[in-house]
Amino acid sequence: MTSLQGATRSLRGDGLSLEAMADVATGQVRISLSEEAIQKMNKAHETVLAIIEKGDPVYGVNTGFGKFSEVQISREELATLQVNLVRSHACGVGDPLASEIVRMILVSKANSLTKGYSGCRPEIAQSMIDLYNHDVLPVIPAHGSVGASGDLAPLAHMALVMMGEGEAIVKGARMSGSEALQKAGIQPIVLGPKEGLSIINGTQVSTALAVEAWLKLEKLTDAADLACAWTVEGVAGLTSAFDPRIHEVRGHDGAKTSAARMRAALQNSDILASDEAKRRVQDPYAIRCAPQVHGAVRNTLESTRTILETEINGVTDNPLVFADTGEVISGGNFHAEPIAFVSDQLSIAGAELASISERRTFLLTDPQISGLPAFLVKQGGLNSGLMIHQVTQAALVSANKTLAHPASVDSIPTSAGKEDHVSMATWAGFKAIEIVDRAAIVLGIEMLAAAQAVDMRKPLAPGPAIAKRQVGIRTVISTIEQDRISYPDINAARDWLLKSDWKECS
Repeated sequence: MTSLQGATRSLRGDGLSLEAMADVATGQVRISLSEEAIQKMNKAHETVLAIIEKGDPVYGVNTGFGKFSEVQISREELATLQVNLVRSHACGVGDPLASEIVRMILVSKANSLTKGYSGCRPEIAQSMIDLYNHDVLPVIPAHGSVGASGDLAPLAHMALVMMGEGEAIVKGARMSGSEALQKAGIQPIVLGPKEGLSIINGTQVSTALAVEAWLKLEKLTDAADLACAWTVEGVAGLTSAFDPRIHEVRGHDGAKTSAARMRAALQNSDILASDEAKRRVQDPYAIRCAPQVHGAVRNTLESTRTILETEINGVTDNPLVFADTGEVISGGNFHAEPIAFVSDQLSIAGAELASISERRTFLLTDPQISGLPAFLVKQGGLNSGLMIHQVTQAALVSANKTLAHPASVDSIPTSAGKEDHVSMATWAGFKAIEIVDRAAIVLGIEMLAAAQAVDMRKPLAPGPAIAKRQVGIRTVISTIEQDRISYPDINAARDWLLKSDWKECS
């Protein structure tokens, strides 16, 4: 899908891709409601009003919630019911979610409502869109959802701001929800029947976290292919493991892609044509099996893309209003197990991408493999070189192994046992993001080490693709001639990696 930056996106309940969400996260896209969506929402809302007029108890419309679902609420108290629901469920704790995450939550929740199965007036979705378009970002504490019955607590904090309560961040300043709406010229909403429940019942927080992890991991996977090629130049390694025939006979698309990218990045290398490179018979697995490992990450990205895009464009609240038959049906679309699985898979993939990167850095610093001075520094002993850089990688990789334990295999009953199996999808999402963020540091250190090794091979030059990256990293990090304070180099390598484009590999 083409980039949406600078464009206006009309929500209609479908068509949001991960690339579209990446643009939404930046806040540069304008959002509107389609006329089709308005009609569908109005029709569903009329169905809710007809049910209230009839007076039969229907969960979420004129009853309590969870354990209180058997308690019927009078018509006069329906508005109070929704306000009480939002206020009582705003139980989040911890640091606020990042702006990028909040933007994705606002747009994906509005998109879900536009499908017309939630019973909300169009004004509810429009309120979320107004917050997004004016960059009024609700303060949503990170923790409080177990990923079932929807992301109730965090979404309640979003709903508070829509009502003119709670807190929001506007241009970096934290203020009350009422002040934020006033500054933006947005009118607070008055909740009608079922509307509070429809806002807070859904998987949008869990999904936004998973999308953020996915987008970061996709970039790192492209970067990892180039990092591996860079390391091959650094150790004067072999390219035979990237031969397309090897990957064709096994058949995995991800491995084919990564091998092709590595192969392209290593074209026309003086280093790899040298006698030093020809002395080898085989490289260790961290190089020889890199296409298979990186390819497995690519396969994971591809399979999880389908699930995430389905969820972004799906209806995940409860109960659901089917206006064509006049029915309101209670089910479990709020259960975030599909997203919990996705985040857990992304965690495993990110942990492995970092793990094999650390192993390649180890090869660069080992003189038995690289043929270069130990730890890539002259006057070893007086200088430690990159000795502890690799130790930092080891610490991060080891922590990732613990974090990669799947959150989705855990469950804890809530709401007096009514909600007796939950997904833990939000925690799975937080873990995935943390793992991928650590992987970025690990890959940055590998690139720093590979650049150091390539410098040590002068006057032999790497291929043009790696030479271009060598010039790039040297704009932010100079060659290490003797020991210096290391952490600024590590931070600069990570930041440079994250700001660079790794799609091109030639």
